[in-house]
Amino acid sequence: MAKKLRISPFLVRVAGVVLGVGLLASGLFAFGYKLGSLNPQVITVKGLTNLGDDDVTADFGVFWQAWQLLKSEHVDGDKANDLNMVYGATAGLVDSLKDPYTVFFTPEDGKKFLEDVSGKFGGIGAEIGIRNEQLVVVAPLKGTPAERAGLKAGDKILKVDDKVVISMPVNEAVKIIRGDPNTKVVLTIARNGWDKPREFTIIREVISVPTLDSETKESKITYTDSTGKVVTESSEFAHVRLYSFNENSVPLFYKSVIQASSDGARGMILDLRNNPGGYLEVAVALAGWFLPKDSVVVTEDFRIGKDEVFKAAGNAALADFPVVILINGGSASASEILAGALRDVRGIKLVGEKSFGKGTVQELKTLKDDSTLKLTVAKWLLPKGATIDKNGLVPDFEVKLTDEDIEAKKDPQLDKAIEVLKEEIARKVRSL
Repeated sequence: MAKKLRISPFLVRVAGVVLGVGLLASGLFAFGYKLGSLNPQVITVKGLTNLGDDDVTADFGVFWQAWQLLKSEHVDGDKANDLNMVYGATAGLVDSLKDPYTVFFTPEDGKKFLEDVSGKFGGIGAEIGIRNEQLVVVAPLKGTPAERAGLKAGDKILKVDDKVVISMPVNEAVKIIRGDPNTKVVLTIARNGWDKPREFTIIREVISVPTLDSETKESKITYTDSTGKVVTESSEFAHVRLYSFNENSVPLFYKSVIQASSDGARGMILDLRNNPGGYLEVAVALAGWFLPKDSVVVTEDFRIGKDEVFKAAGNAALADFPVVILINGGSASASEILAGALRDVRGIKLVGEKSFGKGTVQELKTLKDDSTLKLTVAKWLLPKGATIDKNGLVPDFEVKLTDEDIEAKKDPQLDKAIEVLKEEIARKVRSL
């Protein structure tokens, strides 16, 4: 049996892949079969175990009839590879659920998946996913070719080089977008507000997933003191930008808090824009800084009823600290869990644009021949019971970031977050 990693994955990374894993042994032929009744034939099938599932109403004899006809009568049936046929059938079985996050990997593809989860891979450096049955950019990663080329969260991917990929499964798109470093790939992109698609030529690189940036900034706050006097004074705050939830996030966040405290910061802007997620455990650990101990962070709602509740267990050092969170369409999975929990439990304000809406749990199940199944096993529920998946988080203050803003090096979302944070800091100062 293999190890289980619970990841908030999301999606698959353009240059690799991301999120969520755990394991179990199974096999394609474990479903059993029964012969078709319309055209009865005697078909001998070896190595078959019947699960005895009374809920299965489909006639598995149809599959075996099709198998036999392809092998015996198709013009190239004598050349057909049995294993490829099994993998093709399994992929079709998985695709029938219409869940973009449930994916079948051959042993070779599964190996690539696990290698990519380690954090370095060759590609363009962007998360991709499915929205409304359309392949989209979830988030370009900081400092990558995708970001430098100008890709944005929400961009629709129409073609990769000359291949149409509009409704292609994510794992298939990943294969053709990835490539050797220093090679070129051309993405045809449609974006809201454009009159026609545009081509982006991107040079692939070895991608290292960034984690966190932090700096202390100064601003002015105004408040009325206990004597009724209006006071304006300087106030520092921390701007912590978290790019992913990986094994480095917790120690780096700790360092950023220590530095902010040393600088005299009186509040924090937690910037989760274009953060596509990562490990669930990291999101829960970070929530422990902001929430009282034993506060519910998220619940995994399993179909079979074994719900698992994750609670804050940290030091709660920032439980009374003024905080504002920035989100956008590239904020997904673990980002949505952390932001949603902090708003539900503490009423922390969200600024920016609606988040992506990735709220399901995937585990990686190892099959008997080392092929793998990335399987959706549960949905995430926020502390107040809302479902993240397909809904996302609607910010308390919606602020758009346009192409013109980016070209002019303006950030109205951050400006609004600073404004809201100053009000939160002033409110706390007045209450002291």
